[in-house]
Amino acid sequence: MDADVPDTDLREFLRSRRARISPEQAGLPEFPGVRRVPGLRREEVAQLAGVSVDYYVRLERGRNTHVSVSVLEAVARALQLDDTERDHLFALAKPTRRRPRATPAQRPRQGLLRVLDNVADIPALILGNRLDVLAMNRLACSFYPGFDHVLTGDWNMARYMFLDNAARDLYVDWSETARENVGMLRLYSSHHPHDPRLAELVGELSEGDQDFRRWWAEQDVYRPKYGTKRYRHPVAGDLTLGFEALTPADNPDQTLGLYTVEPGSPSANALRILAGRTAEASR
Repeated sequence: MDADVPDTDLREFLRSRRARISPEQAGLPEFPGVRRVPGLRREEVAQLAGVSVDYYVRLERGRNTHVSVSVLEAVARALQLDDTERDHLFALAKPTRRRPRATPAQRPRQGLLRVLDNVADIPALILGNRLDVLAMNRLACSFYPGFDHVLTGDWNMARYMFLDNAARDLYVDWSETARENVGMLRLYSSHHPHDPRLAELVGELSEGDQDFRRWWAEQDVYRPKYGTKRYRHPVAGDLTLGFEALTPADNPDQTLGLYTVEPGSPSANALRILAGRTAEASR
């Protein structure tokens, strides 16, 4: 980070985090009168973090080039950041200075590909940089309406989520999942700030969808782990599926996504029907 060039991503992230915390939530006394800013003032964050106001102001403006780990930890505690937000803050505060360059083409790990080859009864896929879909099993191709028409190499989950109407019809809680996609891209951006393909993707989605523009500006970050989602599939009908997001320890930019289903449930029966039709279509 050059001393004379402010880091706008760091600035906007810190502003967004302190705006969501009230003095009461932070354990500070609330004085009467109208506050000019939502949430905490910069002076209050500095007080909570145990640093000078000038030091914190320089940090928030992206002009502090030698911030220590202990200060970042203190700021993270003051702003009540969760583990994912803390990781994002550290990445933003200590970027690598280099020129933008295209990231090399990703290849899915052979071990993960073998998992896909051995999984036939549930949808499974491998996500890479920028939510690019590196590989899918046959059932996943059938599960996502419209993906079977996308050319190999052009699959991207965020692009599908925001620019394909089929995604809005598939996800019962579309806005929740779509916001998670935005959060994953935000988290990726702090660890790969010089990826021009990310900038192109964000520009494309910002131009094509107003929801993406609004959520991108909110600075939220998200790391997938596990959970449950509801779907309304054009062939299988209504389903409730669990998901597990598994990231190899030696390759954090690739994630294996596996869906799970409760045995004997209506969702299991619906998924079995879809799997049967998928098998018939592949013969």
